[in-house]
Amino acid sequence: MLHEIATEELNDRIGLVNREFTSVGLVTGFPNFWRGFAPNARVEPDAEVLRLAEASHDLVVHALSLHWANDPVGQLIQSRRALKPDGLFLGILFGGQTLNELRTALAMAESEVAGGLSPRVLPMADLRDVGALMQRAGFALPVADNFTVTLTYNTAFDLMRDLRKMGESSALNDRPRKFTRRGVLSRAAEIYQDLFATDGGRVKATFEFIVLTGWAPHESQQKPLRPGSAIARLADALSAKDQVSED
Repeated sequence: MLHEIATEELNDRIGLVNREFTSVGLVTGFPNFWRGFAPNARVEPDAEVLRLAEASHDLVVHALSLHWANDPVGQLIQSRRALKPDGLFLGILFGGQTLNELRTALAMAESEVAGGLSPRVLPMADLRDVGALMQRAGFALPVADNFTVTLTYNTAFDLMRDLRKMGESSALNDRPRKFTRRGVLSRAAEIYQDLFATDGGRVKATFEFIVLTGWAPHESQQKPLRPGSAIARLADALSAKDQVSED
């Protein structure tokens, strides 16, 4: 379901660009699913080093894997280098509001049952931070925006099973290496039900998607004006607005 939502969103974004892409690079940890998104794409696993030749693609898509990366800036830089001049980069990843209900329930349960906290859910990026990373990676006209999706499950255990099937269990290096105590999970499910149940008794799970758009630099692209090149003073414009308001 979540991967389907991601592909629909990216297809909508591509549809807004008046261009036909003929050489697509696709970076993902889920190649079996994402091959259908761009059947003729070069599919590359989300490894530390991306084997995408420099300036070889007019579109690079980083698909629901960037939130795992140990070096997200490195992934973005490599993606930009793989683009031809004026090529498009699209990335989609989970943002910081994802699974906030599960985080809360697990933290409360472990504190109550075990008397302490362990890292359980991978921390995910904030929208502003990811936008800054796009600039650091050297993209032209970078844009980062987000949207949220709320799904419902019968119980918290159904949510956890779904995450495991998706390969979205914790990737933290410091995660506990032992199985979580049954008492912690049972209490977490109870807290989840108490705090986040719908009127119908199902539990809610929030997923924040962050979508990144950027272009490989090219001389034809719109550029910011040079400082001091304005032909009108801001103070004059504000003064005129004030006079209109007084009337």
